[in-house]
Amino acid sequence: MGILDWFYKRKLSRWLKKLFNKEKAKIGLYGPPNAGKTTLANKIVRDWSGDVLGPVSEIPHETRKTKMEEGIEINSNNASLELDIIDTPGITTKVDFEDFVKKYELDEEEAKRRAREATEGVVDAINWLDDVDAILLIMDSTKDPYNQVNVTMIGNMEARKIPFIIVANKVDLEDSSPENIDDAFPDHPVVPISALEGENVEELYNKMISHFG
Repeated sequence: MGILDWFYKRKLSRWLKKLFNKEKAKIGLYGPPNAGKTTLANKIVRDWSGDVLGPVSEIPHETRKTKMEEGIEINSNNASLELDIIDTPGITTKVDFEDFVKKYELDEEEAKRRAREATEGVVDAINWLDDVDAILLIMDSTKDPYNQVNVTMIGNMEARKIPFIIVANKVDLEDSSPENIDDAFPDHPVVPISALEGENVEELYNKMISHFG
């Protein structure tokens, strides 16, 4: 066998293995700013590797670049799923540097830098939709689920036929209403959790394995 024949045979073998025997799933965490994406990403990574993925802040758009942790294997009920966790910047329809100045008392230079990086992050997150195998769509269960980001993301995922689970986060808060999310999107799986407290995260792992495996 010539070198070129060997090369193309090996390349074909890898392509077939990827197509029919995918070893890992790329799971993107998406949602509006401050919905708890990075908190959940850190929880998943910490549970199964002992590491963390990124810092968490009350200031929106703390995650301004996509971050990925590869080779995480989750196990539940004698089943497992190997995945790459992709923590994306918050999706929003508007980024205004004046919001950072007024609400979070940042100086104008820092606010403009954050706004510019946040805008670039939104574009980066949307571009990643072409490369993910499945999505955890994180929603803040203390807020109205019918916002433009949630509705647009669900429409986008349906159009692209990307499997997804809606994560109703922050159920540890007193004004949480995960049932509102369930009522808003009855055609899709919804798992209520507290990523911060770890509440019901085991059920999320079960759903991820059954839905994405």
